[in-house]
Amino acid sequence: MTATMLATAKDALERFHEVREDDDGALSFLHGEVPCALQGVELAEGLLVLSLTCVIAWDVDADSDIPLRLAERAGQGLFGTLGAVRTERGWDVTLRYVFPASGLDVEPMGTLLMLVVSNASQLRGELLGDRKPVSG
Repeated sequence: MTATMLATAKDALERFHEVREDDDGALSFLHGEVPCALQGVELAEGLLVLSLTCVIAWDVDADSDIPLRLAERAGQGLFGTLGAVRTERGWDVTLRYVFPASGLDVEPMGTLLMLVVSNASQLRGELLGDRKPVSG
């Protein structure tokens, strides 16, 4: 069942991106400079969801105000949940969005996915501007 949902998602994404399919069926692609991964999961019988993770930035200066900026941005509303993890090399920032996708056709699926990944790319630009991540 998740395979059918992922096949629809792949068809939708391929209208905009080059998509790689992993051995487990997960999909990965780049939206601009933002790497994204999409997995299908059956949370409960009959409840099929897609889980999209976009890596907005990594190794961003640890002294930056990333958590505050993310909190302000999250308050403006967007599709997904922002996350920031501080590592030895700086902040890693992700956007995750999980949604029921069973029964969505290619066009609405593509619209929804592009809304999410476009937000991720926009946020990357807001956070980094012209700067690259420390290790980037």
